[in-house]
Amino acid sequence: MSSTAWLSDIYFVFWREMKRFIVQKPRVFATLFQPLIWLVLMGNMMSGMTETTSSASLLGTENYIDFMTPGVMIMTALFNGAFSGMSLIWDRRIGFLNKMLSAPISRMAVPLGKMAASALQNVFQVVVIGLVALALGVRITTGIPGFLLMTVITVLFSLAMSSISLSIATFIKTPEGFHPILNFFILPLMFTSNAIFPRGAMPGWLQMISYVNPLSYAVTPMRVLAIEGWIWEKVIPGLTITFLFALAAFFISVWQFKRTIA
Repeated sequence: MSSTAWLSDIYFVFWREMKRFIVQKPRVFATLFQPLIWLVLMGNMMSGMTETTSSASLLGTENYIDFMTPGVMIMTALFNGAFSGMSLIWDRRIGFLNKMLSAPISRMAVPLGKMAASALQNVFQVVVIGLVALALGVRITTGIPGFLLMTVITVLFSLAMSSISLSIATFIKTPEGFHPILNFFILPLMFTSNAIFPRGAMPGWLQMISYVNPLSYAVTPMRVLAIEGWIWEKVIPGLTITFLFALAAFFISVWQFKRTIA
């Protein structure tokens, strides 16, 4: 199969996922506005954390919303990517997955198209969050270039989570079984990272977990770009690990899909 035909197959699956997303207005509303609730409510609810010098030093900023904005961005990538596997479960349930597998398209176009659609949806979320954060007084120290790099990091993490989610969906065949497994996986991932609270405020054992949490490696360079600036020695390690995490999750997902479904 030529590369043009292969890309066309991926685009077919990608565009179908995007159309499904666009026509579901409540889903669009929830996808775009749920992160804003986190930003507006939690950002203001926790604003008292910066009233003391010690708390502000832990956050690295005098405004909690500045600290929280990268965390909200990466949490949208976490949740949006993690639930992308649901589309595979529903495609299997309504019989559309069998139709795609029997059609003359590349089998790998199925997971790749779904991952691409999830990543683009995440970009929409990040842009909206960035605009609302700007309205709330947040200023990205590195400006538009820094914001674009932050978006790239969220896309990488979203791809990683989509890959993991699709891997799980290849052997979990019902939504009833899929949701508990996801919650068991993503909630500890979120609460053992430094996405919401600074690592310095955690107990020692939780700090140790946060150091091996891939979510922490994604949000840390984003927070450096948002608050501190172009400090590459702090940005590159997290960016590299996030890229490698996404790459490993991607290959595992493709292998699992070929082994279980294709």
